[in-house]
Amino acid sequence: MGVRRLARDAVLTAVALTVFVVELQIPELVPIPGVKLGLANIVTLVTLFTLGPWDALAVLMARILLGALFAGNVMALLYSLTGGLLAFAVMTLMRKILTNRQIWVASVFAAMAHNVGQIGAAILVAGTPELLVYLPVLLVSGIVTGLFTGLAGQYAAGWLGKNLRKTDGK
Repeated sequence: MGVRRLARDAVLTAVALTVFVVELQIPELVPIPGVKLGLANIVTLVTLFTLGPWDALAVLMARILLGALFAGNVMALLYSLTGGLLAFAVMTLMRKILTNRQIWVASVFAAMAHNVGQIGAAILVAGTPELLVYLPVLLVSGIVTGLFTGLAGQYAAGWLGKNLRKTDGK
């Protein structure tokens, strides 16, 4: 990995981490565990669609690991990793069939995948399959929040895409 690429990914990670920490300060929108906006995912979306999967994965992993440390919640690491990696896989697969005008679609499906991953992790940790009861509510919230972050990411990717590529001399 070149120095420019490493520096660019570090800046993107810092932005994602800052957004994550700021979002932690926002009161819960609904009193259901696991429902949040996921604003830091905008950075992952933009990185994936403008720079590619390896850069996006590096930014995502660094943000998840550092975010868990900053939040002081080690259990959040498990939920974030399972949800984040599943969402990343979905976004990466959808990137192959979508254009930059359809980033919001990838975001909606990724948000739902993230919720499935989190519920799966919760069931494994708690040993309580009854937690599946939350899944429909989380999927609906994933559609709403995924649409919001997806539209924001689509707008940001259109605006930033050209500038991010310039750092690689392309």
